[in-house]
Amino acid sequence: MNTNLREEQVWLAVGSLMILATVALAGGLFYTRAVMIPFVMAIFITTAVSPTVDQMVVRWHVPGWIAISLSLILVLAILMLLGAALALTVQTILNTADEYSDQVAKLGRHMFAELHSHGMKLDEAQVSNKLKAQLPDLITTAAGTVTSIVSDGILVLFFVIFLLSGRDPHQRQTGIYAEIEAAIREYIVTKTAISAVAGVLVGTILWLLGLKMAALFGLLAFLFNFIPNVGPIVASLLPIPIAFAQFEDRLWMVLLVVGLPGCVHMTIGNFVEPRLMGRGLELHPVAVLLALALLGLLWGVVGMVLAVPIAAMVRIVLSRFTTTRALGELLAGRLPGAEPMAPVL
Repeated sequence: MNTNLREEQVWLAVGSLMILATVALAGGLFYTRAVMIPFVMAIFITTAVSPTVDQMVVRWHVPGWIAISLSLILVLAILMLLGAALALTVQTILNTADEYSDQVAKLGRHMFAELHSHGMKLDEAQVSNKLKAQLPDLITTAAGTVTSIVSDGILVLFFVIFLLSGRDPHQRQTGIYAEIEAAIREYIVTKTAISAVAGVLVGTILWLLGLKMAALFGLLAFLFNFIPNVGPIVASLLPIPIAFAQFEDRLWMVLLVVGLPGCVHMTIGNFVEPRLMGRGLELHPVAVLLALALLGLLWGVVGMVLAVPIAAMVRIVLSRFTTTRALGELLAGRLPGAEPMAPVL
């Protein structure tokens, strides 16, 4: 009896300390987000390109500084390409903010007309004016977020330089660090390739349907696909105002504009991505949503993009220690004490 009571007290103390540590860590991450966001992004970039440096140094016997310089050129080219794409997206969004707002307001008036025809009375003018007034500010705020991401690229590049310089290509990583590095690298490479395919397919489909700004929506599909679960849904709904304005007399075209990209995202998310990632990061969908919500609250859009690999890192670390193994299993969707069901013959 005393032993069980002592164990319960230990678990209670451990749980309380973990809650306090989590709250303190969240506060620290929020307060230091201006530095931590570029640093974490640099860690992921370094993890992705470090095999290239190791290959050149170990197998091709290229001097370390040359290998790092070539890898940095590759990183810089990718960052510049991404920055140019984001800058083009921001400029296009800002140029079309008023038009997009007008289309949303027009769609709102159409919906109110339908509601009035069914006996529901709402103040159409007030709601439409609020939508039209607030949407440009929301779009501008989102554009400012993207611009800040691009401006942080210089700091990210400096972090990447020092992280690559401090690595020893001849030292092979083992244990928990190797597991985390492999999981992050697989996620980054696979997710980038899948997002690129999704963006190209969505942009091509919308272009074939004749939708305005099809290339922009394809690029947004590529970017939003990095936000699991939520991002593809948002990317599929963004063209609705333009589609209603352009095809107002052809509802079936609007349904195609929304439905076909939605089918692309569903096919990629439910069939292609799980097969390419294999066992994946072993995260339950609820754990993914919680990670998106928490890191989105702390770090905004960038936090939502980084939420899944960070959650995977936390799961791997928790699973390695006896005290926290149950939490790691819980993040993977395996309840403590649960056993798999025997197959039915």
